[in-house]
Amino acid sequence: MLSRDRSVRFAVLTGIVLLAAAARLVPHPPNVTPLAALALFGGAHFANRWVSLGVSLVALLLGDLVIGFHSLMPFVYGGFAAIGLLGFGLRTGRSVGRVAGATVAGTLLFFLVTNFGMWWLFDTYPPTISGLWACYVAGLPYLANSLAGNAAYVGVLFGGVALLKRLVPALRLDPAPTSAYQ
Repeated sequence: MLSRDRSVRFAVLTGIVLLAAAARLVPHPPNVTPLAALALFGGAHFANRWVSLGVSLVALLLGDLVIGFHSLMPFVYGGFAAIGLLGFGLRTGRSVGRVAGATVAGTLLFFLVTNFGMWWLFDTYPPTISGLWACYVAGLPYLANSLAGNAAYVGVLFGGVALLKRLVPALRLDPAPTSAYQ
């Protein structure tokens, strides 16, 4: 029975990952995708740390295979990995306040990392502190979109799983620390 419950749980969590990857491919406002929410979700829900970090990066890679690759990718992937690490802090408690705080922190962290990458890699802004500042200021509209999108998707992912846990007993499973999902 326990093995069946783990299989159900893994199937549900994998389905969430695939849906998030697919959602990136449909038309959306700039910087409004489920990937940051998925990174936070993965960090919070998958017991295996490598799997938890990998879920959002695999979803990102699947989308990039369709959309295309670009030179900013190391900063984008690094930003999402950092958000996944923030999700580790939600393993012991997932109150609305803690999840909201991690969502805001992750959004700001991603903004800082990716805009730094824009400034560092491209000659759009001068290689000075004021050039970096100008790059951050120019990115503020994208930050607003990211925060709104991340908040909505975090609500759907974390809230959806909380609701599903009430309906599907297998999702209430507290797996052993060596399992790939939590």
